[in-house]
Amino acid sequence: MQNFIVAVGRWKPGPEKALYELYKKRIQPTLQLKEVEEKRRLSDAELKRREGQLLLDAVPNGARIIVLDGIGKALSSRALAETLGRWRDNGVRSAAFMIGGANGHDQAVLHRANLKLSLGPQTWPHMMVRVMLAEQLYRVQAILSGHPYHRE
Repeated sequence: MQNFIVAVGRWKPGPEKALYELYKKRIQPTLQLKEVEEKRRLSDAELKRREGQLLLDAVPNGARIIVLDGIGKALSSRALAETLGRWRDNGVRSAAFMIGGANGHDQAVLHRANLKLSLGPQTWPHMMVRVMLAEQLYRVQAILSGHPYHRE
């Protein structure tokens, strides 16, 4: 199954991007990143709506949508692997993990979600969320393939 991270904002060079690239290289098929950005100055509400539309427009056809949001379910690595493995085994070809902007996700994005996923109650910098998600997707791959990377 092909995994995508669809995120608001653009990478800048730095240690977060380097760490992301390390995990990206380990994932097969390669993890794809789609970045979206609204450059116009808009009110917070309008910016949230516009970013939501840009995120949804970037989702590949037929992909399952996983929204990263504090209101989501906090799944263990094994539970996430079981969910993605079940989808894969049922013929799902791609999954899009959505990372919103500073104002959070628009209701349209939340409404389209097949899964709302939380990385815990803390607030994380969005560029770190990309890294944390890439690591978890590598861990999911390890769990599903029986690789010893994941230990409980």
